[in-house]
Amino acid sequence: MTIRKFFSELNAKQRQFVIAQGENVVRRLEFLYAQNSIIGDKTFFDPKLFSWTTELESNWKIIRQEIDQILTKLETVPNFQDVSPDQYDVTNDDRWKTYFFYAYGLKAEKNCDRCPETTRLIEQIPGMKTAFFSILLPHKHIPNHRGPHKGVLRYLLALKVPENQEKCRIRVGNDIQHWEEGKSMMFDDTFPHEVWNDTDEIRVVLFLDIVRPLRFPVSLFNSFFIWLISISPYVRTGKKNLEDWETKINQ
Repeated sequence: MTIRKFFSELNAKQRQFVIAQGENVVRRLEFLYAQNSIIGDKTFFDPKLFSWTTELESNWKIIRQEIDQILTKLETVPNFQDVSPDQYDVTNDDRWKTYFFYAYGLKAEKNCDRCPETTRLIEQIPGMKTAFFSILLPHKHIPNHRGPHKGVLRYLLALKVPENQEKCRIRVGNDIQHWEEGKSMMFDDTFPHEVWNDTDEIRVVLFLDIVRPLRFPVSLFNSFFIWLISISPYVRTGKKNLEDWETKINQ
């Protein structure tokens, strides 16, 4: 039996068990990623370590034009937990919307077609695995949580930021940063982190997960593990939910 077939035949209870065990394995291996990270192990990183961030920042207004079109039909954009039910512990209301382009390498074709310039730009990024517009509605709080895998880094490009920037912020570990339109932010999401939009305005960022630069042979192991995630129930269910959502709104 192939790994893909094994995952596809799991029932809901077995799926949760496999996901939990997989997360346990990842947690135990985090020290390997930390010790072999070429750019170090800390909360926030200088985005300029990655040359492609300059290209995104230079084109942020083009990306902004495409998300502005999406925002005119915000009711058609799913909540994060509608796409990924595993996020219910983090968000269970309708104030965190997500417009996916990629999820661990799996492409959302229709969404990409609607935003051709954004798609063109993100597809040029080395190691890009996940990409979506992350839309926080007014007075949304994302509680303290942490990401499952240290083999990727989280990148955010601010596209639409409330006027009162001090009230729209992110804490990673003990460090707090605020968004500025057209500017990049990069951090390690395996540190506990929390987000607030304590304003009456919407906050939108382009949200990317990219492969963390690691020394060989840990980099090879990381590539294999990311592939396992891409065929796991966690990602496959999300892709199906996204396809079902697109079918529903296009009827």
